[in-house]
Amino acid sequence: KLLTQLYGDRLIIANATGCSSIYGGNLPTTPYTPRFDGRGPAWSNSLFEDNAEFGLGMRLTVERLTGLAREMLQRADLPGDAHTLVKAILEADLSTPAAIEEQRARIEELKTYLEHLDRPEAQRLLSVADYLVPKTVWIVGGDGWAYDIGYGGLDHVLASGRNVNILVLDTGVYSNTGGQASKATPRGAVAKFAASGKDLPRKDLGAMAMAYGNVYVAQVAYGANMAQTVRAFHEAETYDGPSLIIAYSHCIAHGVDMGTGTDLHKEAVETGFWPLYRFDPRRTAEGKNPLQLDSRPPSLDVQEFARKQNRFRALMAVDPARARALIEALRQDIQARWAFYEQLSHMDFSAPTRQAAGDRQPTVERA
Repeated sequence: KLLTQLYGDRLIIANATGCSSIYGGNLPTTPYTPRFDGRGPAWSNSLFEDNAEFGLGMRLTVERLTGLAREMLQRADLPGDAHTLVKAILEADLSTPAAIEEQRARIEELKTYLEHLDRPEAQRLLSVADYLVPKTVWIVGGDGWAYDIGYGGLDHVLASGRNVNILVLDTGVYSNTGGQASKATPRGAVAKFAASGKDLPRKDLGAMAMAYGNVYVAQVAYGANMAQTVRAFHEAETYDGPSLIIAYSHCIAHGVDMGTGTDLHKEAVETGFWPLYRFDPRRTAEGKNPLQLDSRPPSLDVQEFARKQNRFRALMAVDPARARALIEALRQDIQARWAFYEQLSHMDFSAPTRQAAGDRQPTVERA
């Protein structure tokens, strides 16, 4: 819904098979909607294994068709009265929603103009003219896809440097197959293939993506801080490169009341189970630390959070001793991860750490 509200008029979605593809593409209900003039998201679903590559293909196609449209417009020998319009389209500032709307109006004017020209090149330009309005590509899926089955593809896309946005709806289990353990499953949680509670920590996908240095990364929980969530979406979309947003997602497999599941977002943040942060590589060029912690140090014991979810509570009932041990280990995981992020957020980036692009590189003598 938030994606639709922010970018629906120019949004292209690649959706991995899973819960989000079921409620996202199953009519008659859908979280996506067109706006007043009928413009809305373009949505398609791919396999569990290759959704990241599927979305990258969409990005490459958009870039190719946009480049083709600009090239054809530059080469088009349109009558003199169209020169001003062509110049305005090619030189338009497209950095704000208002500017994009102005560009869309110009493109509609151009299309009307081309429709009245009986020339083959005019008709070819007409077929790609809509790509002169910027598109935003979002790759959407759950943690089973992003952390596990599709991780190789996701990593490939992050390393591509392309302007794609990835939204991971992180439930901590393979929800679509009935709640199997995934690499996102937290320590101590009960799931299929982890019936006695998972005894290893969860994978830190955000930290792994940050290690590239040129990937925008954010961790959000809209029930805890909607302003931070919207800010992360905006920064991700405006970042000219790969971006990754990891969103806390409550799930029926957690054994919670789905009607009040959003209430747990706040506790997830207050316990440190789900720290909120934004890692924006653009800040480095300003001498600022790219990592901003948007939540405070843990102030609530994770056991209070765990007791409200059957994925933790089930083990407490059948094996209290093991449950206590795993909760203590989870508590230590949280403390260690918070200390790690806090240390990163306090690093000094005021002094340049690398030569700027184009600077003369040191000569390397070879034997």
